[in-house]
Parts: sequence; C-alpha cells; structure tokens
Amino acid sequence: MSNYLHALLQAKDGYELSGIIRDFKKHTSKSIVNTIQTQPESRRERMLHRFGWAAKSDKRITNCKFWQESNHAIFLDPYFPEVAQQKIKYIHDNPVRASIVETPEDYLYSSARDYCGKTGLIKVNLWI
Repeated sequence: MSNYLHALLQAKDGYELSGIIRDFKKHTSKSIVNTIQTQPESRRERMLHRFGWAAKSDKRITNCKFWQESNHAIFLDPYFPEVAQQKIKYIHDNPVRASIVETPEDYLYSSARDYCGKTGLIKVNLWI
C-alpha cells in the first residue's frame, strides 16, 4: 500500500524483534530520505518539510522522521498456523480492497506474488 507496511517477521534465536524493527526503520528512513534528496522528485520540498516537522516532536530525531513510533505487533503462535494464514490473506487482499489491483498477485510490492509462484521484488521466505 502507498502509506503503510504490513510484514510478518520472525527473529532468529539471540535476536530481539524490537531491535530488528528499530534497525529496519532506521535503515529505510535514511535510504528513502537520501533518495528523495538526491533523485528527481517533484514533491521533494513538501515531503522533506513534512518529515522535518514530524521530527520536531521527537527529541531523539534531529532531521527527518519518516516512520511513526508505534507498530501493531501481533504474536503468531506457531502451534496455530491458521492464524498466520489468516493474517497473510488479509495482507495480500489489502490492495484488492483498495481497488488498486484486481488480484493480490498483481500488486508488484506484495509477497502474494511469491505465494502464487511469481517472482516478487524482494526475497521472501514463505511462512506457510
């Protein structure tokens, strides 16, 4: 979707999921802001102003705030894989409900492509 991200994440032994999410947000926000600053972008000034304004409300951030603080983590118990299947279906159907595509696998930025045998944009480890 255009303004949020759904992901099913799993931390390997010895890693904390909160640290993985923190590092993901840090890396992606720096990369995205750098791309906006260095590539042709018609909305550059407006976006950088908005990210700068959001950073003012957080003393830990000096320049731009791209991600919101919160996330809506839901624990998926490995003993109940049907719950994970339900969440994956919900995620895959989002662009269809938003009338962006006709079928989930048509959405270029979705792992639905991988689940139906097509190649997606990033490497996905299939959950089920």
